[in-house]
Amino acid sequence: MISSAIRVQPLPFGAIPCFAGTQIPVKSMFDYLEAGETLDEFLEQYPSVTHTLAVKVLEDSRKSLLTN
Repeated sequence: MISSAIRVQPLPFGAIPCFAGTQIPVKSMFDYLEAGETLDEFLEQYPSVTHTLAVKVLEDSRKSLLTN
């Protein structure tokens, strides 16, 4: 299941999940969090990603992982 907060952007060599309405890869947020950065720090670097959108991706990812 792909979240309504994620759109897959076609690229020449495949596709990459991005925040809906942006070209910001969802992976970039997980990389920030994995590196110990906060969600607010990620959002400061990527102002086109709203807090609501980021939280939706996190919630949908959690649901997807825990219900399968």
